[in-house]
Amino acid sequence: MTTADERLGSASRNEAPSRLPAWVENGASDRFHPIALVRDLWTYRELARTFAVSTLRVRYKQAAFGVAWAILQPLLAVILFSIVFGRLAGLPTDGIPYPVFNYSAMILWLYVSLGVAAAAQSLVENRDLITKVYFARPVAPFSAALPGLVDLAIAFVVLLGLLVVYDVTPSWAVVFTPLWVLAAVLVVLAAGFPLSALNVRFRDVRLALPLVLQLWLFASPVVYSASLVEGGWKYVYALNPMSTVLDGFRWSIADGPPPGPEGLVSAAVVAVGLVVGLVYFARAERSFADVV
Repeated sequence: MTTADERLGSASRNEAPSRLPAWVENGASDRFHPIALVRDLWTYRELARTFAVSTLRVRYKQAAFGVAWAILQPLLAVILFSIVFGRLAGLPTDGIPYPVFNYSAMILWLYVSLGVAAAAQSLVENRDLITKVYFARPVAPFSAALPGLVDLAIAFVVLLGLLVVYDVTPSWAVVFTPLWVLAAVLVVLAAGFPLSALNVRFRDVRLALPLVLQLWLFASPVVYSASLVEGGWKYVYALNPMSTVLDGFRWSIADGPPPGPEGLVSAAVVAVGLVVGLVYFARAERSFADVV
C-alpha cells in the first residue's frame, strides 16, 4: 500500500513537466520575408534609435567644431569645386548659380556616401552585441541610415541661405523635396544591406569602399550637370540611381530641369538592388555570429 504522501509526490512528478514553459528559439530565417522585416524593424525601433543616437554621439565626441562639421564639409567642398569646375572649367549648371548647384547636390551626396559607409560597418562595429544577444540584424544597417539625416537637416538650413543670397526661387516642385530625400535613404539601404553582410565575411569591403565611393562621386552629377549626357546614353547613365536622385533634388529645391523618363531606370535599379540585397542579407544572417 502507498501512503498519502507517496501518492501526492507521484502526482506532483507527473504534473511537473506540463507546467514547464515551451522551449522558444530566437533565430534568423534564411529567407527574406518583407512582412517579417517590417515587423522586426517596428519591434526593435527603440534599439534602432539607440544605435542612431550612439552613432551621433561618437561622431561628434570631443570634436572642436561639433555639429558644425555638417556644414563645413559640404561648404569647403563647394568652395573648392566652385573654383575648379565653376570658374576654371566653366561646366554648365542648367542656369543655376554654381555654389547653389553644387551645394544642393553635395549635401545629399554626403548623406548617401556617409550612410553607405556606416551601414557597411554596422554589423562589425556591433560584434560583441551580435555574438551575445539576439536581435533583428537588419536593425543595424537600417539605423546607420538615420544619423545622417540630422546632418542633412543642418546643412539644408545653409542651402536655404544660399537660395536667398543668389536669388534662386524654388518652383512648385519644392513639395517633392521629401520624396527625393526618401529616395536617397532607399539608395543607402539598397547598398548598405548587402555591403554590411559582405563586410562580415570579407573585410576587404572596408578597404575598398572609400575608393568605390570616390569613383561613385565623380560618376554622379554632383560637380557637373547630367545634361552633359545626351541621347540613349542617358538611360545607361541612369543605371547610377544617384543621377536621378540628385537631379530630382535640384529640380525641387533650385528650380533645375526635372528628371526625364530615364528616371524609371534608376527607380528599377534601386528596387531590384534593395530586394536582392535583403535576400542576400537574410541568407547570410544565420552565420553572422560565427564569422563576425
